[in-house]
Amino acid sequence: MLAVAALAAQAAPSEKDLEQLRGRIEALQAELDQKEAARAEARDALRESERAISNANRTLAALQQESRQLQAESARLAQRHKVLEQSLAERQAAAERVIAARQALVAPDVLRAALSGDDPVDFGRRLVYVSYVSRAAAAVLGSYRGNLEALVGLEREAQVKRERLRAVEQASRADRQRIVREREARRKVLARTSGEIRKSRRQIDTLRADETRLSRLIEGLGRVLGRVEAVPEKSSPGAAFSSMRGKLRLPVRGELTGRFGAPRGARGIEAKGVFIRARAGEPVRAVARGQVVYADWMRGFGNLLIVDHGENYLSVYANNESLLKTVGDPVTTGDVLATTGASGGNEETGLYFELRHLGRAFDPLRWVTLK
Repeated sequence: MLAVAALAAQAAPSEKDLEQLRGRIEALQAELDQKEAARAEARDALRESERAISNANRTLAALQQESRQLQAESARLAQRHKVLEQSLAERQAAAERVIAARQALVAPDVLRAALSGDDPVDFGRRLVYVSYVSRAAAAVLGSYRGNLEALVGLEREAQVKRERLRAVEQASRADRQRIVREREARRKVLARTSGEIRKSRRQIDTLRADETRLSRLIEGLGRVLGRVEAVPEKSSPGAAFSSMRGKLRLPVRGELTGRFGAPRGARGIEAKGVFIRARAGEPVRAVARGQVVYADWMRGFGNLLIVDHGENYLSVYANNESLLKTVGDPVTTGDVLATTGASGGNEETGLYFELRHLGRAFDPLRWVTLK
């Protein structure tokens, strides 16, 4: 048991490690932003609204999860309340019977019994019966009082849950309204800049800049993760990522419209990942266990999330409408990381997906099963 506990402690990064990881990634982001600051693009106008949509959706998802938990807890409390009320009714009936029996079995008067000439053995037996009934009455009444106190506690706890649920529902409504406002703001920005964005996406220098930007980020993450081990490999349970070739699932259901190595843009720059066309809002799932090492907006990729799987393997999820995880969050296979969208000025809704090893992209379709 001690060995297992020690292993678990090694497997779970401490809060200090996570803060160190977040700090270094934020510094890396600031460094990249500084290099990009001199070259503003039309797509940058989408940054704030798309970040706001992502943040509001992440908050809403957390509130919805809390709401489901509160409803489940409230249902359990209601069931316990019902059982306790039934028990209380039974205890009350038992208490009434015991009290009636005690009143019927009045303790004999010692002087009167001595003068009456009755059998002393019978007199002693009656005293024992009276003591039994008295103890039973005390026990039943004590249990009854205990049930009453428990019932009051349950009602108090249920009231706290109801008040928290109301607060969560109010916050959820506010976030839904915020999402609607931010989507409208994004729509207006996109309508104003769509011509410039569409033109820039066809230009080879823009495509190369996007590719370089992501490669620079991946390289920087490699340096950060080399100093801060985000996913301990030796102590972590589960299969190594390198052993999962041909076993992965694509992160989202949809139509595969862009393949690895296919030409992009007018002059045919090769794609480093795949694009899966899907309706907006579809869940994007982790292809394997790991830890989130990047979750932010990036020019050319919109709301971008990167998961470190250990062994220098990374998975990249781009153009999302919302990012539901943050840097440092551990994930397991199939966890929902994001929702599909068209952020970053993308013309189609869906997901851009890459796999990388030692910073180099490789064909994800060679590692997934399409069954």
